[in-house]
Amino acid sequence: MDRMRTAIVTGASQGIGKDIVLGLLREGCQVIAIGRAEDKLDRLRAEAGTAAPRLHCAALDIADTAAFETALEGWITRFGGIDQLVNAAGVLEPGRLLDAAPGALRRVVETNFIATLELTLPVARHMAGRRKGSIVTIGSNSGTTPRVGLGAYPASKAAVIHAMKCLGLELAEYGVRCNVVSPGSTNTEMQRQTQAATTGLDGVLNGDPATWRLGIPLRRLAEVADVTDLVLFLLSDRARHITMENIVIDGGATLGTR
Repeated sequence: MDRMRTAIVTGASQGIGKDIVLGLLREGCQVIAIGRAEDKLDRLRAEAGTAAPRLHCAALDIADTAAFETALEGWITRFGGIDQLVNAAGVLEPGRLLDAAPGALRRVVETNFIATLELTLPVARHMAGRRKGSIVTIGSNSGTTPRVGLGAYPASKAAVIHAMKCLGLELAEYGVRCNVVSPGSTNTEMQRQTQAATTGLDGVLNGDPATWRLGIPLRRLAEVADVTDLVLFLLSDRARHITMENIVIDGGATLGTR
């Protein structure tokens, strides 16, 4: 009997990360769901329903590298290895860069780039040793297209996109794939926070010359399921010849700028 696939998902307690966890559970995977808020992880357990025995929640801050590496060793021993990693954790502190406080800049860059990369590397080394595995990181279309009013968020996503491509190049010889999915405007709490700080929904859909935004040709926000479906495909063997890609899923909003 084949061993059950085991996946780690960060940012698992809400939004895109939460939906990816539920999608992996539907596919029969064993999922280690990492989030900071225990109460939100409790709600995730409840939503998992009959799949809850395959869900293992960990209340961790991804910036706590030592705690994660200790937990990772235990998971590898318990489950026989890690097959998939999804980096969905991220923070946004909207506002103009000209007005940004140093602390806000550091929080965004340290979470979205440094902590994400530091968490990925021990998992990547483990996968390289097994000569198999798949990593998908949630980027952003703002990582390839300048945006107004998002603070350091676009820069942090540009950094993690490029780092994951470089990591994918290093991992290729071991048969481990590393890809990025970069959503545009998606119907999540983070998107509503962005709208409130910038152009509102009308400006997102129709564009806003004052913020250099072109709008969305498909005339709709993405739903989290749209992003989840792409992530699940990239994790699977159906995408076995895809690596080092940054796939933008934004309804055409960034046109040819990527």
